[in-house]
Amino acid sequence: MTLTQLRYLVAIADAGLNITQAAERVHATQPGLSKQLKQLEDELGFQLFLRRGRSLDAITAPGVEVIARARKVLLEAGNIRALAANLRGEIQGELAIGTTHTQARYVLPPAIGPLRERFPEVSIHIVPTGEGEALAELGRGADLALVSSSGAPPAGGVAVPLYSWRRVVMVPRGHALARLDRAPTLEELAREPIVSYESSLRPESSLRAAFARAGLEPRIAFTARDADLIKTYVRAGLGIGVLAEMAVSAQDDPDLVPLPATDHFPACMAWGVLPRERVPRNYTLTLLTLLAPQFDERDLRRALQGTFEGPWPAAPAWAQR
Repeated sequence: MTLTQLRYLVAIADAGLNITQAAERVHATQPGLSKQLKQLEDELGFQLFLRRGRSLDAITAPGVEVIARARKVLLEAGNIRALAANLRGEIQGELAIGTTHTQARYVLPPAIGPLRERFPEVSIHIVPTGEGEALAELGRGADLALVSSSGAPPAGGVAVPLYSWRRVVMVPRGHALARLDRAPTLEELAREPIVSYESSLRPESSLRAAFARAGLEPRIAFTARDADLIKTYVRAGLGIGVLAEMAVSAQDDPDLVPLPATDHFPACMAWGVLPRERVPRNYTLTLLTLLAPQFDERDLRRALQGTFEGPWPAAPAWAQR
């Protein structure tokens, strides 16, 4: 058997047994992929998939075991390649980042520029997703996930605290709340339709929890993943915006007034999450230190190896960066 055959096998499983999609993912032809699968089954002496006509119908019990072990083999083969590239000092490669729209739009750009200067041959792929989906990108091959939470560190990898941030209320300049010389109360906010992130619809949302503690129910009028879209609908008069302070810019939003909301909503932490079992390329760790200069790349490597005793350096507040 070959690594190519194992890669094709895993691709078929990940494509829901769709040979056409699997071939596209591994940049192979459908006949070529089918031929390699047959050769692998012939060598093993049993079928990995049940078939219905020319289509794959299900994974056999032996197939489940083989695919699980194939994933481990491919993971370690990838780790050896990454380790060798790091030791050779290679500066080319690919970096895939699963992140939210807010992080992609407002946080990453100042770090991507210096990263490109140091690693000009690295191809960077940003996958903007919802807050609850960025971590899932690690399982799809992403090298790094950037997420936020107001509670415990995210599971699913080595979570590195980058910085803390607060929510801000944004209203048009002509809005009644814009004339306040103080932060609006929760009661005042509860009377307004709110435009915020998709995560505010979840029962565990810290925004909803803040209103609930005060015995209030927020009027969620519109949700979106994109902070710029939230501001667009605030401008359209759909409601008041509640969004991350990173998305607030006096230069970009002269027609909107930011109002503090620090007494109402808990601070959130932005996390960089690395796949625990994968050897990262040097440029991945460099990006983390550009996002959070308080970190040492050596400590990040020790954390991935399970030898870092901590604690992590204190994460600064966004306004102090």
